[in-house]
Amino acid sequence: MAPETVADRWAIDARRSAVPEIDAVLLALNVYGLCTPLGTRVRLQLSVPVGGPVRTVVVPAGRRSSPFTLSYDGVLFVDGVPIGRATRMDVDDAVSGYLRCWHNGAWRAATINPASRSKCTGCAFCPTALEPSADPKLTTDAELHALLDGLEKQLPEHGTLTDLEEVTVSTACYESEDAALEAMMVLRKILRSRHINTRIVLLSSVVRSREAFRWLAEHVAPFGLFLTAECVTRRDLLLKNTKADLMPELMPALLADARQAGLDTSFTYIVGLDATKDMEPFLSAMLPQVTLFPSLQVFQSHTPVMDGLRTSEADELRYFLNARRIVESIMTDVASDLAPESWRCYRSLWYESYAGLPLVGPRR
Repeated sequence: MAPETVADRWAIDARRSAVPEIDAVLLALNVYGLCTPLGTRVRLQLSVPVGGPVRTVVVPAGRRSSPFTLSYDGVLFVDGVPIGRATRMDVDDAVSGYLRCWHNGAWRAATINPASRSKCTGCAFCPTALEPSADPKLTTDAELHALLDGLEKQLPEHGTLTDLEEVTVSTACYESEDAALEAMMVLRKILRSRHINTRIVLLSSVVRSREAFRWLAEHVAPFGLFLTAECVTRRDLLLKNTKADLMPELMPALLADARQAGLDTSFTYIVGLDATKDMEPFLSAMLPQVTLFPSLQVFQSHTPVMDGLRTSEADELRYFLNARRIVESIMTDVASDLAPESWRCYRSLWYESYAGLPLVGPRR
């Protein structure tokens, strides 16, 4: 009998967790990254298995201990066995904006980083400082118009930015609530001037007051807040000050206040930094307060130093499969109408299925 391979072990874990093997493999790719030296972090248009649906994933590269390799012509291997193919490979750099959510022949969402995400440092687990950057700080009306003009040039023939249903502002560089509110008002003004009537979503931890939520509902809506929660434990070690000073026990009430003001609500969380005993009660408190499925991101280590940030439980794939089970169990009770949106999170816990059902919708 042939010796058990790492892929065999993942398949066993998947069956025990009633999870498709494809999900286990893609989860493992997030956890272990690529051995292939393609830069620190790469964005792939990937089919697993070959010929399957194409999805976007972003994973660490140059991880010598990983069982995953990628050939020059895009074949993905696990321990030398081909399992998929990348139809496109790009270095994942920090840019000012990009289009997302390809659906029915149009881009339905965009992510912008007007506050220069590459200049944000402080969270120990964030790979941004390791990435090439091309994202200058954009503060004037003219600069924001130029950013939108650049996105418009990337549209397919007959495409228009009025197709956008959401614009996400993905940056941790607003150092105060007032600065974030002013930036959101300027962005709404610019979008209105171009007849783009879309929801603005802000990823932030500095907007916290009821007054701010009411102001956003009145002046910027439709609006959604993704609270950048990230982790429960070791916050003073892992997070920059503007995140670390928000206590986890205050976060559910903060989301409840935003929801009460009429905003969409959700949060980001890095799965792999906290032990299960800390993660589970936190998610149990947070998930009842969301109107959009949270961005639950697999912790990705890009350097040997970052390896030490991972909770010891997360050395095993079973930890991440168990995190899936925890979230699905809670969400079944509190928000059964919500499911992961594959295009929203490129290092997700879910790929082919969620709570035992096929996961549908845009994948990139």
